[in-house]
Amino acid sequence: MNRALIVVDVQESFRAHPLWERISDPKIAEPVDRLVALARAAGDLVVWVLHTEPGSGGAFDPESGHIRPLAELDGPRPGEPVLHKTSHNAFTTTNLQQLLTEAGIRELRVCGIRTEQCVETTTRVGSDLGYRMVFVTDATATHPIGELSPAAIIERTEAVLRDRFARIATVAELEAEASGA
Repeated sequence: MNRALIVVDVQESFRAHPLWERISDPKIAEPVDRLVALARAAGDLVVWVLHTEPGSGGAFDPESGHIRPLAELDGPRPGEPVLHKTSHNAFTTTNLQQLLTEAGIRELRVCGIRTEQCVETTTRVGSDLGYRMVFVTDATATHPIGELSPAAIIERTEAVLRDRFARIATVAELEAEASGA
């Protein structure tokens, strides 16, 4: 195993937040579950990352009870790390890099909620740390920002990451590669 899937912030906190009504893919758990199944079948490490904002009083405050994977996910299994972060990327405030180094991981597939925020930032930092990055675009979701639609945000994110920080892939492309198609 030299590859890991990083599932970033696919958590109940977002569903509890008023912006959930405007999320680009309210069924984000479906493509994420397909990626998780693909990773498990390949023997890849699956790492779950949850965003927290201790003391904020909001949906991301651990006291809210919402800091857990979306209920419909085939969530963490024994041996799959669950990390809690307080920064926009999955590395800075967790032991993710140490965990990946100890496991001999060299390639990361990344998915999750907010395409342009925590998922993109994790991808950029992972690239800077020397990992081969695969940004699985259709297994991310976001909300509109100002006048930008989720589609425009996703398109922009793909454009700035492509061939500089990450390979851009879809769940179906990765499934086809795994099946030898």
